[in-house]
Amino acid sequence: MTVKSAYIHIPFCVRICTYCDFNKYFIDKQPVDEYLDALIKEMQVENNRKLETMYVGGGTPTALNIVQLEKLLKAINNTFTIHGEYSFEANPDELTYEKVALLKKYGVNRISMGVQTFKPELLEILGRTHKTNDIYSAVNNARKAGINSISLDLMYHLPQQSLEDFKQSLELALEMDIDHISSYGLILEPKTQFYNMYRKGHLKLPNEDLGADMYQYLMKRLEDSNLNQYEISNFGKKGHESTHNKVYWLNEEYYGFGAGASGYVDGVRYTNLNPVNHYIKAIYNNEEPILTKNTPTFEERMEEEMFLGLRMNQGVSISRFKRKFGINIEEVFGQTITDLINRNLLENKCGYISLTERGKVIGNEVFEAFLLNV
Repeated sequence: MTVKSAYIHIPFCVRICTYCDFNKYFIDKQPVDEYLDALIKEMQVENNRKLETMYVGGGTPTALNIVQLEKLLKAINNTFTIHGEYSFEANPDELTYEKVALLKKYGVNRISMGVQTFKPELLEILGRTHKTNDIYSAVNNARKAGINSISLDLMYHLPQQSLEDFKQSLELALEMDIDHISSYGLILEPKTQFYNMYRKGHLKLPNEDLGADMYQYLMKRLEDSNLNQYEISNFGKKGHESTHNKVYWLNEEYYGFGAGASGYVDGVRYTNLNPVNHYIKAIYNNEEPILTKNTPTFEERMEEEMFLGLRMNQGVSISRFKRKFGINIEEVFGQTITDLINRNLLENKCGYISLTERGKVIGNEVFEAFLLNV
């Protein structure tokens, strides 16, 4: 299988958000230039130069200064030819016109902005550095520079967030005629500030029913807009769906570059070393900067095909499953599928197994049903 996608991780942030559990470090006094040198060296090891998608995430790639950003962009262009979607994550207050024009110059055609909410009080609770006005400025800068697709991340089920708060953020995003929205409910992850606050009784979350109400409102409201749901948490105008993320959901292979990045190449899933200094040291010692490697079994690959593919509105293709694994989907998961259809969580339609609206609300419960050895 030819690897057609790559993810690059920039693990630096100007401020650490209260809810974030990604591999990230406060950028001040970090060896950023040495990290970029190591990252470039890791990328150049790969022989496959032609890619269909590239995604640069973090951390926050736009936390890099303009010189560092150009150094990274030049290295990517010197190493790979990207034929399709080229995405960069950005914080609204860091997306100056100078930076977004630089991204455009080097071929970036999609920006994913970590907006999370338009409400100032909630931005403060989340530890975000931007203000509401920065969102409008960043979108205007991206449009002025000629970026083809602009996506906003919005969160729901946040501490002190009401349904009306979430509705308002959604409406403000829609008024901007955004191309794509990714919207996720808050999950308390270990090692985050929120998790520690919750354990100490200093954080109160909305109840689960309110979170479900917010999600159902999200689906209904965007169904009435020109943003079509194509995955559990993702909505886009026609032609603006994230082709990079579809690589993950279709269980296809991709490179992962940078500290803490994950990849899937030649049937092996791997995760790179997390600490920046450990990653840099491994690269300069000409060692693989890999922390873990795992080759999924045949059963595990079939499980992954189901719980990743079911995230998409289209669902899992019955014929593709047969071509990929040489076995009918019913022989492996027939009883599970039947049980979930009877519970109105799945449907079998037009050659695809997919989630119903009710199934989307409790998606994790559905996904767990496809773990064969649990």
